[in-house]
Formats: sequence, structure tokens, C-alpha cells
Amino acid sequence: MNISSTLKTTGRAALLGSLALAALGSVAAFAQEAAPAAAAAAPAAAPTPVLDTGNTAWMLTSTALVLMMTIPGLALFYGGMVRKKNVLATVMQSFAITCLVTVLWFMFGYSLAFSDGGGMNNLIGGASKFFHHGITTSSLWAPGVANIPEFVFSMFQMTFAIITPALIAGAFAERMKFSALLIFMALWLLVVYAPVAHWVWGGGFLATAGVLDFAGGTVVHINAGVAGLICALVLGKRQGYGTTNMAPHNLVYSVIGASLLWVGWFGFNAGSELAADGLAGAAMLNTQVATAAAALAWMFAEWIIAKKPSVLGIISGAVAGLVAVTPASGFVNPTGAFIVGIVAGVVCYISAVKVKHMFGYDDSLDAFGVHGVGGIIGALLTGVLADPAINSLSSGASLAKQAYGVGVTIVWTAIATLVILYIVKALVGLRPSTQEEVEGLDVTQHGEVVP
Repeated sequence: MNISSTLKTTGRAALLGSLALAALGSVAAFAQEAAPAAAAAAPAAAPTPVLDTGNTAWMLTSTALVLMMTIPGLALFYGGMVRKKNVLATVMQSFAITCLVTVLWFMFGYSLAFSDGGGMNNLIGGASKFFHHGITTSSLWAPGVANIPEFVFSMFQMTFAIITPALIAGAFAERMKFSALLIFMALWLLVVYAPVAHWVWGGGFLATAGVLDFAGGTVVHINAGVAGLICALVLGKRQGYGTTNMAPHNLVYSVIGASLLWVGWFGFNAGSELAADGLAGAAMLNTQVATAAAALAWMFAEWIIAKKPSVLGIISGAVAGLVAVTPASGFVNPTGAFIVGIVAGVVCYISAVKVKHMFGYDDSLDAFGVHGVGGIIGALLTGVLADPAINSLSSGASLAKQAYGVGVTIVWTAIATLVILYIVKALVGLRPSTQEEVEGLDVTQHGEVVP
């Protein structure tokens, strides 16, 4: 055996082996370093939205507060302002509307307002959620943002859909047949309210145009106020209007009702944030400040002009402030809310007391004078006073955008309401007979009286 050749061969083999091991070690080290880098470069999977119990608890509370605004709040507020012979008919309207709208919202309204309408989505939602089809206890509204159950969101929005048509009834109090009211409200909810709600809150064309409405100045108050004015004009004046004493029969009921409206309105405005956070707190404070300012502004305006600060005046001023701050509550700072309240108190007083008498229309309980005019004031002032420090969406606010939203709502609501009224008139008639109206709607429509 040649030892020198063997050693050379062995040496070369050892050298090649060492080089191979070194190469393998380098590859392994590179792989260890590259793995974390690759993991970091890969997009992280989006976390699965989880129900937010704090937001949900607040929204459950807000929903109950807003329902309280209609029954018993609005029922008592309106019920105290009519004559005694019509008090049961008036509170019956609020209660019956609550029942009727609940069923229609469950069946059709929610889907028309808040589902995807496909090619028609700019104008109206679709039918995919009729009867709440496809919604389960696991379905969340605003996943990744509010994270509340969709059932709760639907219920919250239902309470808005309930109070809006109930507000209209104040314009024609003491003179509409109950059968006509039911048909009118059913059609109005689906033809007027649901589309407007979709335009502003459901992804429709007013939302994409940048129209701001935090809690319903356009959707609820302008909508109801304009519809109320059309109803008052089409039905005509009450029998004896201008010659018969039509003073409120029990203002204590109205004060209790206004107080319930005020408290419930915190759910209306602060609840519209859909979360228990700082913006909800700002909306709550803005609501309180604007309401108090408007109540005082109406009271002092009446004191100066009519020489007496009335109970009806101060509670009407409070409601005017609640109405006007509604669209602005989540966009303005407290100083802005204070300004909104003062303007609303004075202007709504002039509208409800002076303008109505000047033009001679019978808006029985000032649905247009307070809700229509107050909603317009609040919507327009939102474009002027919106503060980006309160809400980043305020940076896109403008008076022109707000005026566009107000104008579109007025035109659509007026035309659609007029058509619906004439349909109902052809079907069952709108007013009871003169004798029935003089006798009172309590006994002639419902067979009951307050002793």
C-alpha cells in the first residue's frame, strides 16, 4: 500500500467534508434568519371581530330610552295639548303607531333602509333582509368598529322609525279618522321614511354626497315636519279653528311628556354614536346644553313679545332645542350646541306662534313649526359649526352640502306625502264627519271618554 497516496486521498476527503459541513451550516443559519423576515413580510391575518359588551350594553340602554320617547313621552306631550274630548284618540295614535311600525320594520322596513340594494343602492336598500332573514345572534353591525349585534342595531333604528311618523300626528291632531291614520302611516313608513333613512345612513346618495346627520335632523325631524305640514294643508283646519277655544286641556301631562322626551333624547343622540366612547359623551353634553339654551331663548322671546313666560312655551322651546341639536350633536363642540339652541329657540317660537297665524294653516301641535323648522336650522348650522376636533368627519362639512340634503328631503317628502294622502282619501276618506269631530274623536272613533 502507498501510504503517501492514501494520506493525500484521506486529506482531500476530509477537506471536502469540512467544506460541505460549513456550507450546510451557512444554509441552516441563513434559513433561521430568513424565516422571521419572511413572517414579518407576510400580511397579518385580520382579527375576527368580537362582540363588544360595553357598546352593546349602551345600545340596549339607548334603545329603551328612545322607545320611551314615543310611549309614554310623545303620547303625553301631545295628549296634554289637545282638548279633553280628544285626549284618548291622541295617545292612541302614538301607541298604535308604535305597534304598526314595529311589525312593518321587522317585515320590510329594516331591509329597505339598511341592506344592500345592489344597482339601486343609491336610492333604496334591497329585499335580502325582509323578515330579518339571514340575521343571527352572531351577526354584528359595523364589524371591527362598533361590534354590536345586528339585532340590537335593528331594534335601535326601529325606535327612530316609530317616533318619526308619530311626530307627524301632531300636525293633524283632533281631525283624522283612525282608519285613515293607520293606512297613511303604513304607506309613509315604507315609501318615505325607509328611503330617506337609506339615503343618509344606509349608504345612499346623500351619504356619498357628504351630507351630515348624526342622529336624525334630516331623516326624522325635517321628514316628519314637512309631512305634517302637507297633512295640515290637505286636511284643512279643525272645526271652529280661530273661533272656538282650543287651549290645552292638561299641561301637566305635556310637561311630563316633554321631560320624558328630554331624558330619552340622550339615547337618541348619544346612542347614535353606536359606542360607549368620548364622542357619545360629547353628543350627550351637546344635547343638554342646546336644549336648555333653546328653552330659555323661547321663554325670553315669549316674555318680551307676549309679556308672559308660559309653561307651554318653555317646554316647546326645550323640544325645539332637542330637535335642532340632533343632526349636529356628534359634529359640533358645546359652544356650537349653545348657538344652535339659542337660534332654534327664537326661530321656532316665531315659526310656531307668528308664521303659522300669518299664513293661517292649522298645524295643531306645531309639528312643522318645531320639528320641521328646528330640523332645518340644525341641519344647516351643522355645516357652519361642525368641529373636526370633535369628529373627524366634520372636516368635510359645508353649508352647501347640508342645504342640498335639506332640499332633497323637503321635495321628496312633500310630493310623496301628498300622493299618499290622496290615495288614503280615495280608499277610506281622511276626516270624520263634522258632527263626529265636534263631538270628539275619543267617543266617535274609539267609543271611550275620559270622565
